[in-house]
Amino acid sequence: MTDWTATELMAIVMARAFDDGEVVVMGAVPALPMAACRLARATHAPNLEFIVGGSGTVSPEPDHLPASSCGGDLAPAATTLPLPDVVLLEGRGDAFDVFCAGGLQIDAYGNCNLIAVGDWEHPKLRGPGTVGLPFLPNTERSIIYTQSHTPRTFVERVDFVSGPGHPSGPDEERPYRKQGPSLVVTPLATFDFDETGRMRLATVHPGTTVDDVLQATGFTPAPGPEPTITPEPTDDELVTLRAIDAGGALRR
Repeated sequence: MTDWTATELMAIVMARAFDDGEVVVMGAVPALPMAACRLARATHAPNLEFIVGGSGTVSPEPDHLPASSCGGDLAPAATTLPLPDVVLLEGRGDAFDVFCAGGLQIDAYGNCNLIAVGDWEHPKLRGPGTVGLPFLPNTERSIIYTQSHTPRTFVERVDFVSGPGHPSGPDEERPYRKQGPSLVVTPLATFDFDETGRMRLATVHPGTTVDDVLQATGFTPAPGPEPTITPEPTDDELVTLRAIDAGGALRR
């Protein structure tokens, strides 16, 4: 099967990154990470569990991928946790293994911005706020994803930090920490992080060149090994994913 979308490839790449037995938490726009979690459970990680944002639903399996984490269509589910309990679990630091997050801006050190772009008093764009992103450092690792790969999204430094990435950087003396963002997935490529905590290009998706990715990125990634081509979806992965995404949300 060669007819797949970039968003389907993103879901598959994220699914491959999950390990069996992990607990994943995601935010308010859950379609892509939820598809990835369910695909992982159906393939190589049957004991993976996930919590869908503000709904508090645990490992739900609705008949379509929801646009919002707070809709009433996230059923059936193993159980549902009250939102204060979800927040407390995020803050504990030992409950979740992976946090799936994104932002209006994402910078070279994996910091995410959901607050505002531009000056605080007169922003060019205002977002929903920090939401649960301040808890990113409390998870073992985080996976950052975005369907917008442009120089406006990928910037050297975010205007506001709502989701902390790696604390290393030109204006900070704190050491790189292993805990934090481990993977960034976009419609063009995937990134990992070097030993200083700076993002580096890991793979480019089929049909995309390194130059395409660099022109769409508003900073210079850290040097690293020669980027490889992201492995294409297998037939089994696509068939399973499309059974999960019966409404075709990822194909639109």
